[in-house]
Amino acid sequence: MVDSDAFALAFRFWEVGSLLLLALAGGAIQLVPDGTLLFHLGIIAVMVALLNVTLLKPINRIVENRERRTKGRFAEAQSILASVREKVLEYESRLREARAEGYVLLEEERAAVSRERERKVAEIKVEVASWLHGQKEKLRMDAEQIRARLEKDARTMALEIARQILRREVDQLPHNEQG
Repeated sequence: MVDSDAFALAFRFWEVGSLLLLALAGGAIQLVPDGTLLFHLGIIAVMVALLNVTLLKPINRIVENRERRTKGRFAEAQSILASVREKVLEYESRLREARAEGYVLLEEERAAVSRERERKVAEIKVEVASWLHGQKEKLRMDAEQIRARLEKDARTMALEIARQILRREVDQLPHNEQG
């Protein structure tokens, strides 16, 4: 492909060079097509072949190698990008899974804390109910003691009042007045 382009380029240089020589020659020697024209064409063909072998083919190989390496590196870069995309997707997927697991663990922890709090509240309620029952029992006993003391004091006062009203010694009040 490049060889034919090089030949076409060399042919154009020859054409331009020939026209330039004709223009410079002006009124001098006129070239007449004869056997030397074929000789010149043969020399030009040999020069093109020689240039093709010595200059253009090595340049073409270098260009092809460069394209191959560029395409190879481009393909390698594309495969690396695809690999990176896959890893990013996997990372994001794992991250979502880890977050979901974290939220589940967090909810389980909250539920456990809530159950523990409810258990403690229930224990405290039992303790408070027990304490209240104890305090009520104590109050009831204190009330009975106070009532008994008040009854005793009331009898004692009643006896004292009866002694002062009757002006005599009264040992005991009648049974129906005791209540």
